[in-house]
Formats: sequence, structure tokens, C-alpha cells
Amino acid sequence: MLKILSWNIQHGGGTRIKEILKFLQKSAAQIIVLSEFRNNRNGIFLRHKLLELGYSFQFVSLISSDTNSVLIASKLACNSRLFVDRKQDYDHAIIGVEFLAFRLYGVYLPHKKKHKLFDILQKELVGEKPSILMGDFNTGINHVDQKGDSFWYTTELKRLEKIGMQDAFRYLHGDVETYSWFSHQGNGYRYDHIYVYNDLLPLIKECDYLHEAREQKWSDHSPMAINF
Repeated sequence: MLKILSWNIQHGGGTRIKEILKFLQKSAAQIIVLSEFRNNRNGIFLRHKLLELGYSFQFVSLISSDTNSVLIASKLACNSRLFVDRKQDYDHAIIGVEFLAFRLYGVYLPHKKKHKLFDILQKELVGEKPSILMGDFNTGINHVDQKGDSFWYTTELKRLEKIGMQDAFRYLHGDVETYSWFSHQGNGYRYDHIYVYNDLLPLIKECDYLHEAREQKWSDHSPMAINF
């Protein structure tokens, strides 16, 4: 079984870093994608501890220590994916790695800001190997992933289906109501997603949110795990 876990750890983890590490160790995922990772002292500590846990292959955006980025840590051998012509704002918001059988992309997309990252992703996700795309998208499908219609980039998410990518959670669970982040007013939003290439869909055994981590306040986002 292959287990991949995706989690927004909220501003680099802060004082919650030890609880975050305990949760990651307990998850027993072979591959971890962390958004809102930061290249600061906490980030270095986190990476060293992940190395001790066997995550020997680590890739992170090259960005300043106070900027939220993405870390991919894997126990399985992989290589980083180099992006061509990435001269866009927020280009640190996407990182990619390549395994023998598939490509994996981790994202932390800007919230309600203009960007062309979906255009970059559409070019990257089509290739010889099937792709998996996961992370904090900061958007969703209006009236499905939230009760209202305030999401930007709903159209771009639907465009992913046209290039052969499917929302893994919806593939298994349909329109069930669940949210990965809540506002101070108590409004729920499903910001965190895993999109999987069509050919991989029959291999999915589980895809769900692990709400305990958010309820315990180890982050303000629920982690998401997928098992193949």
C-alpha cells in the first residue's frame, strides 16, 4: 500500500511543531506534502526530524524564511521536477517530484489573488506518467465545497477534469459535506484537495480528511490522506 499525506501546517508550525511531528510519524505515510512550510529554524528542525524518520528525499521551494511554501518529503526515491518558463508571481507555490511510476505536485495557491498557476499546472500535468496533485488550493467548487459562492478559480478546477484529472475525495464520496478549514465565524470551506489522473482512480483504496489534527488545534487545516 502507498499512503500519501497532505497538510497545511499553518505558518510553518510554530509552537505546534512537536505535535505535528508526532502526528506525521503516527500517520505512517511514505510521502508527505506540507503547505505553509517555512524555511526558518522551525523548518530546519522539522526537516531534520523527518530525516530521522526515514524521509530521505526532501524538496522545498527556494524562498525567504518568512514566506509560506511547500515541502515534499518522501521515503521513496524520487527526483525534483524542473519547471520551464515559470516567470509568474507565486512560482514558489508549486513544487513537483517524479517517481518511477508517477509524478507528484504539491501546491499552496494564493488566496483570492490573481495568478496563472493553473495554466502552469495544466501544462505540467499532461505527460507520459500519470500525475497526482495535492495541497491547499485556497479554492473549491462553489455551493459544493462551501455553502456560498465566494471561491475564485472554480472554473479552473473544473478545467482539470478536461485534462484527465479527478477530485479523488469526490470520486469516492460524492457530494458529502465536509470542510478542511473554518473561519472565525464558523463557516466551513474545503480548501484542501487531491486530484488524481484518471488511470490511477481504480487504484485508490481510501481518500479522506483526518479532522482530529485540526480539532486538536495542531493546525487550522485538516490533513488529507490517500491510500493506493
